[in-house]
Amino acid sequence: MTSSLNKRIAALALPAIIVNITTPLLSIADVAIAGHLGDTICIAAIAVGSTAFNLLYWLLGFLRMGTSGLTAQAHGAGTYYGCRLIAKRGLAIAISAGLLICALGFPIGTIAMHLLDVPASAFDAATQYFFICVWGAPAVLGTFVLTGWFVGMQNTRIPMYVSLIIDIFNILLSILLAIMCDMGITGIATGTLAAQWLGFILLLLNYLKKIRSLKTASVTHSATTADKSAYGITRLFKVNADIFLRTLCLVAVTLWFTRTGAAQGPQMLAVNAMLMQMFTLFSYFTDGLAFAAEALCGKYYGKGDRQMLSISIRTFLRIGFFGALLFSAVYLILGADFLALLSDDPSTVTIATRYSLWAVFIPIAGFLGFVWDGICIGLTHTRSMLVTMLLSTALFFITYNVAFPTLHNHGLWLAFILYLLCRGITLTILHRRFL
Repeated sequence: MTSSLNKRIAALALPAIIVNITTPLLSIADVAIAGHLGDTICIAAIAVGSTAFNLLYWLLGFLRMGTSGLTAQAHGAGTYYGCRLIAKRGLAIAISAGLLICALGFPIGTIAMHLLDVPASAFDAATQYFFICVWGAPAVLGTFVLTGWFVGMQNTRIPMYVSLIIDIFNILLSILLAIMCDMGITGIATGTLAAQWLGFILLLLNYLKKIRSLKTASVTHSATTADKSAYGITRLFKVNADIFLRTLCLVAVTLWFTRTGAAQGPQMLAVNAMLMQMFTLFSYFTDGLAFAAEALCGKYYGKGDRQMLSISIRTFLRIGFFGALLFSAVYLILGADFLALLSDDPSTVTIATRYSLWAVFIPIAGFLGFVWDGICIGLTHTRSMLVTMLLSTALFFITYNVAFPTLHNHGLWLAFILYLLCRGITLTILHRRFL
């Protein structure tokens, strides 16, 4: 049983990890292409525009997570009605939100440019990039929903294939338009926009194909009153609201961490950014594991198989623990070499090395929170995620205010590590009955 479960986890987690790794390639490719246009203003404009969209879409990430957990439960229960309704409702919300973003594109873009304190020299180019890419909002948000739906349906391969296709398409089209057709930043933005819509259309076609096969499958049954209550709009909004508020706390901690680094000067900002790359690398692994947890735990919860649910949870936590040990060991042994790859400035690397021990603690402190997030999304225990995040965020800011005045950047990292630990420990206590 354990061997079979491990194979299922690997089949779900590995494609999800690939998706996590390739997702940032859209913005990275845009910056790289801009770098070959011979104008640093283009690079700055795209960096700012990408940051604005990343923050905006991060706040709306509940569209994927909420869809994933509910779909996994409907799939486990074997109800075609639930699987179909969750996708329809999610897509309706996503498209509506996307169209609203398009309609409010000018004020949103203007506010974002001022909040990010865009230099006057790059302001026009950044807004130009933003106002073209904003028309991809319905496609991006629709992609969130369909990605979550396929994860819930125990299929992470289709999102992986689509992610790879749109990355390649974006790079080729942006090069064609920006460089060969001499369209500059307009060509880069148009290539990104086209790639976003292509990804959504491909996922939508695969969704329609899957729905047709579900409709004729023997496991489906007609909708009951219980189905309509379990997968209705009220529950969907409750789940999404909890995740949205939780994400606000995440954004607050992330922005404060970045702001504090910037307030200590450009070099310390660079040091913290370099160390955070270790957190990003670790998150690729744990997010992929969390995707698998969403799918399997939601499936067994919807099916009512508490024995397999408990076994799955313990297995995910065990894999997360050993993965965290491996990452921490690698960071301890090779951390200084990794930092040297990120910068040619010896003084910056030297300073980063002094703080590198904090990065060694990141996997051990963070794995419980990441894994439990995936489990809770599968169980749709989103209220416990929100409560835990509120407590952890409060601990972060309390620790920061106490420790930073004397420990300075070490105090900031102490607050961040305790924030990660609090997330994992609190979720473990709240869900100990499943162990």
